[in-house]
Amino acid sequence: MSEVIVTVIGTAQDAGVPHPNCFCENCKRALEDSNFRRFAASLAIILPNSNEWHVIDATPDFREQLAFIQMKYGLEGQLMESIWLTHAHIGHYPGLMFLGREAIGAKETSVYCGGKMKQLLETHAPWKQLVDLENIKLKKITNEHSTELTSLIQITPIEVPHRNEFSETFGFWIEGPERKLLYIPDIDRWSEWDRDIYDMAKKADICLLDGTFYSVKEIENMGRNYKEIPHPVMTETMDRLQDLVEETDIYFTHFNHSNPVIDSENSYFKQVEERGFRVAVEGMEICL
Repeated sequence: MSEVIVTVIGTAQDAGVPHPNCFCENCKRALEDSNFRRFAASLAIILPNSNEWHVIDATPDFREQLAFIQMKYGLEGQLMESIWLTHAHIGHYPGLMFLGREAIGAKETSVYCGGKMKQLLETHAPWKQLVDLENIKLKKITNEHSTELTSLIQITPIEVPHRNEFSETFGFWIEGPERKLLYIPDIDRWSEWDRDIYDMAKKADICLLDGTFYSVKEIENMGRNYKEIPHPVMTETMDRLQDLVEETDIYFTHFNHSNPVIDSENSYFKQVEERGFRVAVEGMEICL
């Protein structure tokens, strides 16, 4: 077994699929058949030789994602060593509440987050109680400062532009013994970043990128104005990165419930694959 495994444990936008109060085709199918359900975007980093694991984002689906990893890798009853938070939107940190006294009653689970996010958790209920009762232990991360989890793997936060009402937003470099993964589930327009996504993706062996919406047309069909939606659409990302698909494995994740690619029988899904890109699915493993 590989010494470092990244397992995808969520691929949906914050509210998941089915989306609350929605009965679109994708949501109805997920309501009727749990095989089509998608949890909020999250990754687990497994170190099987030492029986350690770590999580990127504590989602509203934390309970199910926790149990999935524990049962899949024989870690029943063993909590993750650390949780790394991208930002303070509802799909990315509410799962922390399950570490509290009403549920797990964890003891000093390390939670890595940006300075603004750390202040939010320290000063606002109910998160403050988790800190005060030492269910979680907050550790500040800063842009481009790496942390070595073990001698086999290090994580480096990369700050990205996003709707930062309450915190900064990070993507992460996750670097193992042999391969390097770039994880950016949430970002505003690529053009608003002070980095070139092409150059960043070229440095990676694997990318998991924001695939919230497939196209401008999808957003317009929802009755929304594309200019008011702070996400790059998949069609634009594919155009930008088309020349890289032969050398970098590029996956999309963080899908809105309206995104047609979440149906693998859909022609849009097939178009993505025909262009050499991939749609992330829950349970998939990436060896680093």
